[in-house]
Amino acid sequence: MSEQPTDPTNLPIFAMATAATATAPAPRGAHALAGRITPTHHQVPTAPPQPSNQYLDVPTNGHTTVAPAPRRATTSGRIDWQLVAMLRSQASDQLTAALGDERGMDAETERELGRSIIQELLQTTAADRIHDGQQAWDLDEQSDLAEAVYNSLFGLGRLQPYVDDDSVENIIISGAENVWLEKTDGMLVRAEPVADSDAELLDFLAFVASRSEVNARSFSSASPRLHMRLDGGARLAAAAWVTAAPSVVIRRHRLRRVSLADLVERDMLTPVAASLLSAAIKAGKSVVVAGPQGAGKTTMVRALCAEFEPHEKIGTFETEFELHLHELKDLHPIVHAWEARPGSGEVGSDGRQAGEFTIDEALYDSFRFNLTRQIVGEVRGREVWAMIKAMESGTGSISTTHAADGEAAIRKLVTCAMEAGPHITRELATSKLAETVDIIVQLHLETVPLGNDKWRRSRWVSEILHVAPGEAAKGYATTHVFAPNPAGGPALPGTMPDELRSLERYGFDLDGFLASAPHQEVA
Repeated sequence: MSEQPTDPTNLPIFAMATAATATAPAPRGAHALAGRITPTHHQVPTAPPQPSNQYLDVPTNGHTTVAPAPRRATTSGRIDWQLVAMLRSQASDQLTAALGDERGMDAETERELGRSIIQELLQTTAADRIHDGQQAWDLDEQSDLAEAVYNSLFGLGRLQPYVDDDSVENIIISGAENVWLEKTDGMLVRAEPVADSDAELLDFLAFVASRSEVNARSFSSASPRLHMRLDGGARLAAAAWVTAAPSVVIRRHRLRRVSLADLVERDMLTPVAASLLSAAIKAGKSVVVAGPQGAGKTTMVRALCAEFEPHEKIGTFETEFELHLHELKDLHPIVHAWEARPGSGEVGSDGRQAGEFTIDEALYDSFRFNLTRQIVGEVRGREVWAMIKAMESGTGSISTTHAADGEAAIRKLVTCAMEAGPHITRELATSKLAETVDIIVQLHLETVPLGNDKWRRSRWVSEILHVAPGEAAKGYATTHVFAPNPAGGPALPGTMPDELRSLERYGFDLDGFLASAPHQEVA
């Protein structure tokens, strides 16, 4: 006779659900089928992650969760992922139906309801297997399956273990079976597949994109690109149908609580350079942080923002939340964080989709919020005008952009400004940038092969440029305050423009700069 299946209610993942559902009344419409999962937090509730070093900081999400028993390694090779996909689909239908008019309840209540639904599905499936003469699941198999279904329903499915791994900084996918992990120690390593096929991966991404009640996205052949913030603060970017294979990058910002001193300790810049940047922020200079993708621009911005005084009232403006200054209440008590929202549905007479909310609109509104700092995050296109407006406020703003070097950053921003329309000339864009940007901090990313599908990545500040209006032919003038180091590594002192010597009163180590810079004299 076949061994009787273990009762799914005994599985660790359902330890909370039994007690919770025994006392909590069922939501209205618990037996109807309609609705959508609410947007809040879809991750498996786990114990707060323990930092692996002093630089790792993952803030809480503001929701109270109960930690289950310690997690063990999942025997992923034994999981039937087609069964997981089927159970996830059934659980999603039942959960959204059960919510009915109660959509918008707190996230933990939804998770508890989801656990009870998964529990019932597992019981039914286990009984069907016995009836069909198949071998019963053992406890480990059922636990793995329960966790996999839960991750697929509320988290990121087969990606969830990578997201939960504190040593992983970025997850890179180019096709379901071509998966790479960038680690916090700089290593780049190959990982296990995240789906059995590209079609399965696309189906799951579409599900993740659509399940948010407040900020749902469409991901289909008609909308072939996806950009969204995930629970816990990770950023997901995906493209398909216009790429050879589904392409996905999940960016995890591990260095949230970081200072310039921390970056000095990590050999990203010298103490003298750190003193210059600290003084520039305190003096209200506007800074653009530039560099290639993955060079650490967002981390540098957080370190610069750590130089703000606690009394400062900060506004952040981003397409997706990445800075997360609003979650560091002890460092930044007053933060108004705006996030742009893409429209959906048909385009109106004004040429915009319903529900669209732009960074320009957020910045316009912010001028009634009595802010002392306006931080426009990443500039990839027309956001440059929001950046310029923020910098024109005169209190010192910070933004990022992609560029190969400091001079290229200016040219890139000019090009972005001209994308606003034919009325924006190169001369106008150049003059605006020359008048508003004070300093460009250029970051360098170096990747060294180690063999066996492994690489090590290193980052450092390669240039610090001072920007000022210049002659008509070019429109701006730049000075290498810190110039590239021919031997590699953090930039070395170069030429100190007179305009920056006054930063000494804000803490800039001018004597240290002059002592190590060539051909410099004390003013």
